[in-house]
Amino acid sequence: MNSIGEHLRVSLFGTSHGAVVGVLLDGLPAGIQLFEADFEADLARRRPGAVGTTTRVEDDELRFMSGLHEGFTTGGPLCIEVINVSQRSADYADFARQPRPGHADYPASVKWGGYADLRGGGMFSGRMTVGLVCAGVVAKRLLDGVSIRAEVQEVGGSRDYATLLEDALREGDSLGGVVSCRVEGLGVGVGEPFFGSLESRLASMLFSVPGVKGVEFGAGFRGAAMRGSAFNDRIVDASGHLASNNAGGVNGGLSNGMPLELRVAFRPAASIAREQLSFDFGLGRPAPMRVAGRHDASFVLRTPVVVEAACALALADVGPQLWRVRAR
Repeated sequence: MNSIGEHLRVSLFGTSHGAVVGVLLDGLPAGIQLFEADFEADLARRRPGAVGTTTRVEDDELRFMSGLHEGFTTGGPLCIEVINVSQRSADYADFARQPRPGHADYPASVKWGGYADLRGGGMFSGRMTVGLVCAGVVAKRLLDGVSIRAEVQEVGGSRDYATLLEDALREGDSLGGVVSCRVEGLGVGVGEPFFGSLESRLASMLFSVPGVKGVEFGAGFRGAAMRGSAFNDRIVDASGHLASNNAGGVNGGLSNGMPLELRVAFRPAASIAREQLSFDFGLGRPAPMRVAGRHDASFVLRTPVVVEAACALALADVGPQLWRVRAR
């Protein structure tokens, strides 16, 4: 499915080398003020430009197809298209015959009987996150008094990663990394038990982001090695303030008033220039291959704004009481 959400329904469409990518938001209240300029800062954060990012640069020209009139949401579905102009599809011509290791080429070809559009990674490309970022801009505007900020914590296992990026570029390789995110202003009680828990809803949205392989809250996996006496976050005053935040701002699936703190692990990019072996279905045997095209040595550098968008969308869906404008 390319859609998610109950109170706020998010649907992504398009492909990396198609005419457009985009997003449809259904369930938005009327009266949210939005202009194209409101999207520019977050879209710019997602674009390449830093060392280690792709040379494919898109202008990200937006077209508001429905749901917006004279600068305000109408209450109808908001449809945003983003035009693709910088495609080089010839670089991807042979991936049905010889799939890239680590990419979705092979399972997508099998699932859809060879009809999948694999150009630029198709619907599995990081290009699809431009729709998420657009939706995230709207969700951030919708949330009242909630601050969401993500940043790169490490790349290639190190906080000091400039040299690692240069080495990966020189060797035609790629690096994964970790992005941390902090959410403030949720208050107490956002979320539901079990399947509607704040953690499960956030994790579901975050795992929808291409390349995500892990999500942890608070102390996360470190907490498995701690004793309860050390892990437990003591309540220190009548306002419910806690002495620590090992739970990451969530107890029992509900926000506990502390900042929500999480980390997201991203795998290294599958498309690398370095020679690899992969099965060639035309030859009937494994054969060496090099992936041409324009790819990130570490796409992690461009993902903090995507993580913010995913969190904003999940929070807007699970906590409509946080909306600054109520649906009518």
